[in-house]
Amino acid sequence: MSISLAAFGQKDQKDKVLIGVIGGSGLYHLNNLKELKEVNPETPWGRPSSPIKICALPSGTQIAFLTRHGQGHTIPPSSVPFRANIAALKSLGVKAIIAFSAVGSLREEIAPGSFVLPNQIIDRTKGIRPSSFFEGTSVVAHASFGDPFSNKLVKWLEERVGKVLAEKTEGIQLFTEKCILCMEGPQFSTRAESLMYRQWGADIINMSVLPEAKLAREAEISYGLICTSTDYDAWRPHSDTVTAAEVIKTLHGNAETSRVVAATILDDLHAAISTDAGKALLLEEVGSMQYSIMPRSHKQKGEDRKKLGYVLPEYFTEEDE
Repeated sequence: MSISLAAFGQKDQKDKVLIGVIGGSGLYHLNNLKELKEVNPETPWGRPSSPIKICALPSGTQIAFLTRHGQGHTIPPSSVPFRANIAALKSLGVKAIIAFSAVGSLREEIAPGSFVLPNQIIDRTKGIRPSSFFEGTSVVAHASFGDPFSNKLVKWLEERVGKVLAEKTEGIQLFTEKCILCMEGPQFSTRAESLMYRQWGADIINMSVLPEAKLAREAEISYGLICTSTDYDAWRPHSDTVTAAEVIKTLHGNAETSRVVAATILDDLHAAISTDAGKALLLEEVGSMQYSIMPRSHKQKGEDRKKLGYVLPEYFTEEDE
């Protein structure tokens, strides 16, 4: 039995876009983009946080922009429909995601206003948020997650983001090869927790990188996170603990710089992954789930395989009679 992508609401090839941008706190739109249309796919995991804007850069390059916390920032981190977000972007043809996030700093040198490209994650949300497309199905998979971000994409971003910050800002620093800790919200850390996270080796902290990065890996989408520091969390002695008001003060400036970064790098990224050489270099997740999915058995339910076909049509579109 063949499963049609049309049955899942998948788009024709001509309608697909290659790059998805996920905007975090404060980043609700991008400059220099012409909005072409909005789409709001109904995925097997529900609808995304907000309608996805299909936008064109001045060059004509199309990207998909999704606001993680919804229009008007109405969705707290623990309630973000992460599975629907990633599934919806995959259904549009997205191959690479550049996600933006506000973070707290756990290191003195990462001052508010700094940019960070992390390469490792510590998970403090495990068991609380649905973190797999396979959860609740009769199909089992174990995705490789030792390197939680797409290393080659992150290296590509390091050079370009660093160049943009050097040329178009006044002294904003970029930090690389840092560890981000993802905590459960909505409250901020206690001082004891903040100090403990530093001892664990975490450099920055947020509430939303997981399960976003895990789901992107399962969907075979290359994923890189561009972080902007807003505060020092709660670890500094003799300093006030972080408040939402403090975060918001820094948020707007960070968001404007993020728009400059995005406007500068997206064309180059699209050009890179539009070539065979670029795909091989930057889209290293393609094919990664092939050996992560347990072999098919008669115990697997057809409806579960059909559901997974929405996000992994490469492995679940063809069924035996």
